[in-house]
Amino acid sequence: MENQTYKVGIIGGAGYTAGELIRILRWHPAVEISFIHSQSQAGKFVSSIHHDLAGELMTCFTDEVDLSVDVLFLCSGHGKSKGWLAEHAVPKDTLVVDLSADFRLDEAFVYGLPELNRRAIQQSRRIANPGCFATAIQLGLLPLAAQQALPEEVHVHAITGSTGAGQQPRDTTHFSWRNNNLSIYKAFNHQHLAEIGRSLQQLQPNTDPDIAFLPLRGDFARGIFASLYLKTALSEAELQSMYHYYYQEHVFTHAVPDNPHLKQVVNTNKCLVQVTKHGDRALIVSVIDNLLKGASGQAVQNMNLALGLPETAGLQLKAMVF
Repeated sequence: MENQTYKVGIIGGAGYTAGELIRILRWHPAVEISFIHSQSQAGKFVSSIHHDLAGELMTCFTDEVDLSVDVLFLCSGHGKSKGWLAEHAVPKDTLVVDLSADFRLDEAFVYGLPELNRRAIQQSRRIANPGCFATAIQLGLLPLAAQQALPEEVHVHAITGSTGAGQQPRDTTHFSWRNNNLSIYKAFNHQHLAEIGRSLQQLQPNTDPDIAFLPLRGDFARGIFASLYLKTALSEAELQSMYHYYYQEHVFTHAVPDNPHLKQVVNTNKCLVQVTKHGDRALIVSVIDNLLKGASGQAVQNMNLALGLPETAGLQLKAMVF
């Protein structure tokens, strides 16, 4: 509705994704943050946890919930959203965007990848935000799947920043361990593979490509750099035309001619994708900010679509190149 202001509540407001969500919504032209829920931080100023909001947001965390809001963002982490919804009678017409993994394979929720499910998102009131690795990898493969051109085997190396592990300190996020370091984890068995496979089958039915995925921990804070390679008989010109055609009407994902790098996307909701041909293999590079296009920015993009707002509202952000 034109000029309407939507009231928003955030559940699990103390983590990284919630912090980025607050930063975006603070200046969104069509929303008002009604409450920021956190049981562990209730009564504290939000800016005491999210330091980038110091001097501009005097709101405190609360342990109370107002179910009269128009939109609920669930940011409590994996395994907690399903229980929270079971305990609270959220009205059916309230828009719920879940940033955890709880509902990504649940038929009751629309999978919130706009480049795949824009129309369904626009008609939904229950949206499951995709995983960060899953977003980068899918955006690298969707144009091929749409043309029934995915081969039986895809190789993926993707490196993520330390914020992808969440705010809770761990051995592998400690600065002295992470700095000047690199390591593989969950080799060939990452939890995002299930949602990736499901999306690809949505476009290319009767296929189940073997995605050999090596996730890596990087020594930087934010961003995902994914390199994918696969065998194909398509020429480089055919591949590039395919990618430009698929993404020509998508405002945040761009097929680019030059080799992309992380500084072009950090602090934005963009995904940059490049495809080149090397012998009989296609090399696809896909880069995103794991906290924005991989989480909170995409959540706001989904909210905009579901509420009939301009898709870019609140998300016209500049990359921090320097």
